[in-house]
Amino acid sequence: MNTFGNKLKLSTFGESHGVAIGGVVDGLPSGVRFDIDFIQNELDKRRPGGKYATSRKESDKIEILSGIYDGFTTGCPVGFIIANTSQHSKDYDNIKDLFRPGHADYTYFAKFGIRDHRGGGRSSARESACRVAGGAFAALLLAEFGISVQSCVTQIGDIKAKEIDFDFANSSQIFWADQSSQDSAKELILNTKNANDSLGATVLTIIKGAPAGLGEVLYNKLDAALASAMMGINGVKGVEIGDGINVATMLGSQNNDFMDKNGFKSNHCGGILGGISNGNDIVIKSYFKPTPSIFKAQPTINLDGNEVICELRGRHDPCIGVRGSVVATAMARLVIADMLLLNASANLNNLKRIYQ
Repeated sequence: MNTFGNKLKLSTFGESHGVAIGGVVDGLPSGVRFDIDFIQNELDKRRPGGKYATSRKESDKIEILSGIYDGFTTGCPVGFIIANTSQHSKDYDNIKDLFRPGHADYTYFAKFGIRDHRGGGRSSARESACRVAGGAFAALLLAEFGISVQSCVTQIGDIKAKEIDFDFANSSQIFWADQSSQDSAKELILNTKNANDSLGATVLTIIKGAPAGLGEVLYNKLDAALASAMMGINGVKGVEIGDGINVATMLGSQNNDFMDKNGFKSNHCGGILGGISNGNDIVIKSYFKPTPSIFKAQPTINLDGNEVICELRGRHDPCIGVRGSVVATAMARLVIADMLLLNASANLNNLKRIYQ
């Protein structure tokens, strides 16, 4: 499927080496103030280029096609397009008939019987620029309610951030959370890149200002929706909410978030109870695998089932979790905005405030 969301929907199109990528955001209410500078700035954060990411140079300039008039959303679908200008498709000619280890090549071919070998086609993380654009539109809506989403990288390889500083992460080239260890993290990325290998990463996302009551009781739980959104990002292999897997080693008396007249005294649940937000910060950790595109000889098979050696060319991120942190922010924004709109009709009082 190429559409994400229930009430607020993002549909995307395009491939890594096609003419363009783009999308349609449907369900945004009318009257949301449009800020093209903010949306472009979000895209610029994810934009390729630089020594800590792929050297593919794309401007990622967004062109709005519909849904905006006189500086505000109209309530109609917002269409946008982002041109591809630096494909270098010939870099992939040598792997046209083989399956790259760690990629979706084999599984896509098993599903469709055809695949676009140029940069991974539709399975490329190039498509995630559309998610960032969609998430930026969602952020414009969330800002009307004082809701914000931030992400930072807290681990690269075996280096862990000791402090969490979102202000610093926003200015960091690698969105690193801890100023004291940034140089070590950068050095590790470059050394691994020079060794023709890659690194995994951990991304922390925190949602602030979300009201209590977002999410469904059973089949669209907020934590399930957020986990699904994060797992849908290229390279994510695990997601935790709140204390995550650590709760398996805790006692109930340690895990429960007690309350007093001022609210919750702790946040082990990560801001979600029973699939519904409780008003606390929503805390998410996403775990990215190492970039599968590495410049080492690797055994694989070709379309005929013969054993061959895969030797990649082209341009690739040494750590996809770095730019993936921007995508994590976007996906969290889309989920929360969708839940806000869904919750508008959750009880009679909400409807009466609208129609009476």
